[in-house]
Amino acid sequence: MSEIGGPIDDGGIAERDDPFTLFDAWMEQARKSEPNEANAMAIATADADGRPNVRMVLLKGVDHRGFVFYTNLESAKGRELTANPNIALCFHWKSLRKQIRVRGPVARVSDAEADAYFATRPKDSQIGAWASAQSRPMEGRFVFEREVAKYAAKYALTKVPRPPYWSGFRVSPLEIEFWRDRPFRLHDRLVYRRDDANAPWHTLRLFP
Repeated sequence: MSEIGGPIDDGGIAERDDPFTLFDAWMEQARKSEPNEANAMAIATADADGRPNVRMVLLKGVDHRGFVFYTNLESAKGRELTANPNIALCFHWKSLRKQIRVRGPVARVSDAEADAYFATRPKDSQIGAWASAQSRPMEGRFVFEREVAKYAAKYALTKVPRPPYWSGFRVSPLEIEFWRDRPFRLHDRLVYRRDDANAPWHTLRLFP
């Protein structure tokens, strides 16, 4: 069976001119087969002591500039990425038996881009962004519920502005690996690498 848009070469995964074209094809497949969020991805950061941290978030945008997600900048991941602006991502789709890993530096999206995305969120999610001191200790659930009620009342009749501590990060990948399961652990692994965000991509195959 061939990949979308091209034949399979001897290595198994059909190469494209750039990895984003291949990513888009796999994501389109995942949207049709995954029972829940096909755009869920694990993101790995490191704390001040160099200890890794990983959690699931949702991919909110992708183009040739990179992969975008949004968060509270004062959360653990926000603080860690501000101190060490490097990240690893992992998409895994069990229904497809496929995985994509990404590594590269991050940078904040523009305020205009963050404002535009925040405006598309449901109002309850916008209220939650104001109410949650994400990743910090909470005395009890009632504290959070009280904050939700406070901001819900404050913005009951008006649009909810984006909190100054809430924004997005764009990952500019230097490495993207496509992995596909095959019988007897004879998996396909195709890697795209480049030296910087303006450099051309080159590919190589890895032993499984």
